[in-house]
Amino acid sequence: MLFMIFGVIAIVATLINLYMYRVGKDYKLAMAIGLSFTALTLCAEYSLVSVWVEVEDWAALMDVVPGMERALWFLTIVSILLNIVPILLERKGKK
Repeated sequence: MLFMIFGVIAIVATLINLYMYRVGKDYKLAMAIGLSFTALTLCAEYSLVSVWVEVEDWAALMDVVPGMERALWFLTIVSILLNIVPILLERKGKK
């Protein structure tokens, strides 16, 4: 369940990133933490799948992997977009 912990940390860091930008403080550390924990979430999920393959738990793989694939793609894209929104807004504001 390490992927769940990493995922929650990624979400919290992303929310802090957006909050820090909104109040005008330096948000870049929170952005880096959010993106880093997003990557760690993906690695932890991959490790879990690897364990299922090692023990040949095909039922778990067939049950979880198809849905998790879509969820991980979606959530990773959302995480990337939300974490770079402050940079994009900052650039737009400077023009």
